[in-house]
Amino acid sequence: MTAYEVTETLDVKGQNCPMPVVKTKQAVDQLAADDVLEVLATDPGSVSDIAGWAESTDGVELLDQREGDEVYSHYVRKTE
Repeated sequence: MTAYEVTETLDVKGQNCPMPVVKTKQAVDQLAADDVLEVLATDPGSVSDIAGWAESTDGVELLDQREGDEVYSHYVRKTE
């Protein structure tokens, strides 16, 4: 099990680059500090795209990424 609790889930399945990152940023902007956003995507590029975005963006932390059956799950915490 995870050490964090998901606050909100964002479904961007069927959307391709750059939309998963764009929608993730918009959703994170609406969260409070320490909230965790779960992002569900089907674009394989979302793994590197969301990781790169989180690494270069102040105020967010990438907690985890998982690959399931055709769905990539990303977990992002708003830190400030």
